[in-house]
Amino acid sequence: MDRKLTYKEAGVDIEKGEEFSRWIKKKVSNFTTVKAILPTGGFSGLYDLGEKYPGIVLAATTDGVGTKLKIAQTANRHNTVGIDLVAMCVNDLLSQGAKPLFFLDYIAMGKFSLEVGKQIISGILEGCRRADCILLGGETAEMPSFYPSGCYDLAGFAVGIVEKKKIIDGRTVQPQDKILGLTSSGLHSNGFSLVRKILFKRGESLSQDLLFELLKPTRIYVPQIGALLKNFKIKGIAHITGGGILRNIPRILPSNCKALIYREKWEIPPIFSLLQEKAKISDEEMFKVFNMGIGMIFVVSPEDAQPIVGFLHSQDEEAKIIGEIVKGEKEVEIV
Repeated sequence: MDRKLTYKEAGVDIEKGEEFSRWIKKKVSNFTTVKAILPTGGFSGLYDLGEKYPGIVLAATTDGVGTKLKIAQTANRHNTVGIDLVAMCVNDLLSQGAKPLFFLDYIAMGKFSLEVGKQIISGILEGCRRADCILLGGETAEMPSFYPSGCYDLAGFAVGIVEKKKIIDGRTVQPQDKILGLTSSGLHSNGFSLVRKILFKRGESLSQDLLFELLKPTRIYVPQIGALLKNFKIKGIAHITGGGILRNIPRILPSNCKALIYREKWEIPPIFSLLQEKAKISDEEMFKVFNMGIGMIFVVSPEDAQPIVGFLHSQDEEAKIIGEIVKGEKEVEIV
């Protein structure tokens, strides 16, 4: 039997990263003030503004684009990774029910290129437009002794706002609830260390069509989730990022709930099949690394599922009922 490639062999240890996150959370809880709220899912941090602004909570998050940047640099296409940067942050805010307010960026380059910088910022501005927030500020660092010429890294920071009584944290999720999914635009911004190990062979070049597919920007779900929150009760939201479907959905599950995901309920985009076939990756590893065509999931009561599907369809957005909650361990099973 052929040995199957894993994300860990590509240089990314998801389990070690999760262990580090648990260690940080434990350390932070030792000195966190009462103003901080530590939600179950932890897609973003929540800060209670206190008595002067009763009932109002700020949500904040930070993220990057990962090694997808290497593909942008190889292709010399830099106008989409800024959208990715905004998306990775604001979609995390949505998972707590927060509306994005503003965004800040950090750009670090080996040798500053005005043209590359303009392309990156143009993407960030487009991402902010899609997220209905503003670019409030940022920092550009030129670090020639740290990054090689032609290389850069990005980090983003977003702040949003949510009423305390409307925070979404998954606590009310229960058996028989339905799981709905919104489609992704493709790979989004996760798993690219594995993607590069599979596709970028020494001496080989990729087609322009494949490069275009790899550089498709991450979808920003602010309009869809914002409309849902105004019209329906959403119990839990998970942004399907690093850790894929298998690792992100449990972040919003109570201890007695298990998520069943029905694989046949949506069509997995061809890029995922291509990667799986070329590297002989197991199904479990694929669902642990990639979004598999579902960029955002939300959990709702059974009676709300079909009305939500119909509502989103009226908004020109296709949502699918892709699973349900049952009694069991806090985990995801793909069936």
